[in-house]
Amino acid sequence: MSKAPPKAPVPPVYAHLPQWALGHTKEEADALCTLVLDGKKTAISNALYQFEDEPAPEEGDRSVLLDGSGRPRCVIEFTEVEVAPFEEIDAKFAHAEGEGDLSLKHWLKTREATFTREGYFAPDMLLLCQHFRVIERLEFRRVAP
Repeated sequence: MSKAPPKAPVPPVYAHLPQWALGHTKEEADALCTLVLDGKKTAISNALYQFEDEPAPEEGDRSVLLDGSGRPRCVIEFTEVEVAPFEEIDAKFAHAEGEGDLSLKHWLKTREATFTREGYFAPDMLLLCQHFRVIERLEFRRVAP
């Protein structure tokens, strides 16, 4: 069993920002972070009910995106945030999510499975659809053991 790489600190100028990783596993977080860093993923969606106990991101908000090991990899800024029913998501948004074959069919199938696994899915459920841009890549240095 190998040791997890040391976590790099967030640069002080970004230390106040929310920090989070995409996905449910280390592998998903790494894969999705790579899509963001490669410019292929420029949108995310969440069930609106996930923001009952915390403020939802708004246009102009920034966050630090972490990889699967908890290392800060980039700072993103939300450029557009809107609420839409699941059944009204279009091919343009599915493509911006940057996953799979980029099709709406793939997006619908995988998101329905995700929301079902998380405990709730309905075709008319509300989603928070968030477009973002990377404003700075954060490089990290590995510390010798």
